[in-house]
Amino acid sequence: MAHIDELTTSNRLGPGGEHEGRLQGTSTRSGVAGLSEGFSVASWRDADNARFIEKWRRLALASATPNPFNEAWFLLPSLRQFDPKGEVMLATHVVRGELVGLMPMLRDRDYHGRPLPHLANWLHSNAFSGEPLVRADHCASFWQHMLDWCDRHAHGSLFFHLSGIPADGAALAALRDIAGKPDRGLRIVETIERAVLHGGRSPQDHLRLALDKKRRKELNRKRRRLEELGELVLTRHDDDTGLGSWIDQFLELEQAGWKGAQGSAISSATNTEAVFRESLEAAARLGKLERLAFHLDGQPIAMLSSFVCEPHAFGFKTTFDESLAKLSPGMLLQVENLAILERRGVTLSDSCAAPDHPMIGQIWPDRREIVKLSIPIGGRLRRGIGRALTALELRRGRNRK
Repeated sequence: MAHIDELTTSNRLGPGGEHEGRLQGTSTRSGVAGLSEGFSVASWRDADNARFIEKWRRLALASATPNPFNEAWFLLPSLRQFDPKGEVMLATHVVRGELVGLMPMLRDRDYHGRPLPHLANWLHSNAFSGEPLVRADHCASFWQHMLDWCDRHAHGSLFFHLSGIPADGAALAALRDIAGKPDRGLRIVETIERAVLHGGRSPQDHLRLALDKKRRKELNRKRRRLEELGELVLTRHDDDTGLGSWIDQFLELEQAGWKGAQGSAISSATNTEAVFRESLEAAARLGKLERLAFHLDGQPIAMLSSFVCEPHAFGFKTTFDESLAKLSPGMLLQVENLAILERRGVTLSDSCAAPDHPMIGQIWPDRREIVKLSIPIGGRLRRGIGRALTALELRRGRNRK
C-alpha cells in the first residue's frame, strides 16, 4: 500500500519542464482545473475548487461501487493534511461536461521496502478502500484511458499497483476484462478477508448465526452487569446533534487506552485528528454519518462512527473504556450496530477492520475479499519486466502464507 510518507517522486516534471497535468490539458477549455473534456491527470490542488467539488459530489452519488474514502468530503481534508505540496495526483475522466471517474494516484519508488519505481493509487492509514469513483457505464473506458496514460507516462515505473480494491466492486470486474489479457498480465498479489454484514437477515438472526446460545447469554450477562454499575444509556445519531463534544469524548477515550500509550491514537498527531474532525463534520452535514455510544453515568464507555454511502455502510472508528474490558462494552456496542442494516437502502456494512480483528470477527459472520493487484505498464519490454516482477511478488506472497 502506498502511503503519503513513502512519497519520493510524485508529480515529476515531464518533457520540457511541464507538469504531467499540464501535458494532459487539465486547465484549458473549461477555465477551471479538472473540468476539461476527456481524461487527465494533475495535482489534486488543481481540482480543489467549488465547481469541481460539485461535479465530484454528483459522481459519488452515481458511482458503481460506493467508497466514502474517495469522496471529496473525506479525500480533500486528507490531502490537505498529508500532502500540502500537492504531490498526489487526481486522475479524472470528464464526458460531456460531467465527471464520470476519479482516483487519487502517485509515483513511488518504495514498494514494500524494495526500490521498485511504480505508479499506485493513494491511500493513507485511515482510508480503508481504494476503489475509485466511477459511473457504471464508464468503468471500462475509465480504466482503458488510465492504462493508456500509464503506458505513455511510465517515466521509469514498471507497473501500476492498486491497493484496497474490493473483489466484489466494479473496478476489479472492469480491470479483469481489460488488463487480464496475456499482453497486459494483471495479477492479484494479495487477498485478505474483511468482516462484513450482508442484508437480508435481522440483527437477531445475524447474532444467532455468529454466536452460539452460551455466548449470547454471556453477552447479556455482561450488559446486565454494566447496568448494575450505573445508568447505562445507548445513543444513536445520524445528524450533527452534539457532534463537537461527541468527537472530543471519542478522542479522549481513545487517547486514554493502549493507542494513546503507543502514540497511535487519532489525537496523537495533529493531521490525523484534523482529518477525523473534518470528515465526521462533513459526513454529518451530508447525512452520511451514523454515531453510536454507550454512556455510563454520563461518561462514554464505548463509541463508534460509521459512514453511510448507500447501498453500503463503513465502520470508520471505534473505541472503548479499557478499564471495563472484562464487560466487553465495545462488543456490546457492535451488537447494537447490527441494526445498521435496518436503515433503508443499506445492503452491506463493511467493518473496515483488520482481517484478524479479535472482536469483530466473532460477531460479523460474513466476509468480503479485499485485494492488491499489479498491472505491467509501458512498452513490450517494460511490460515483460513488470510481468516478471509481479509474478515474483505473487510467489513471495504465497510463500509467506
